[in-house]
Amino acid sequence: MAKNKRSSSPIVFSTDPDFLKRLKAEEDTASPALAPERQVLRIWLERGKGGKEATVIKGFVGPQEALEELARWLKGKCAVGGSAKDGEIILQGNHRDRVITLLQERGYKNIKKAGG
Repeated sequence: MAKNKRSSSPIVFSTDPDFLKRLKAEEDTASPALAPERQVLRIWLERGKGGKEATVIKGFVGPQEALEELARWLKGKCAVGGSAKDGEIILQGNHRDRVITLLQERGYKNIKKAGG
């Protein structure tokens, strides 16, 4: 018997004709970027399939563009691949020590290793 799959959207129905315009305006005025010295970042090491490691930076507060720019800069400095989404930056491989040094050079002060 098939299970009912629910949509990930919390909105079921809207009669407002300007709903999409307001929704887009809310996304555009999302969280403003915090200054680097006020950010609280945690650096995690996660292991995936086959023992592959990934360095994950969690806790970034700011717009998606700033997150993507920081991820692009870190990926270039570490010469690795990765991605940036949902307030996290994922870098392929174990680069925790190097990432901490690079972020401190960029002005981030509250950075710690987290996890195991």
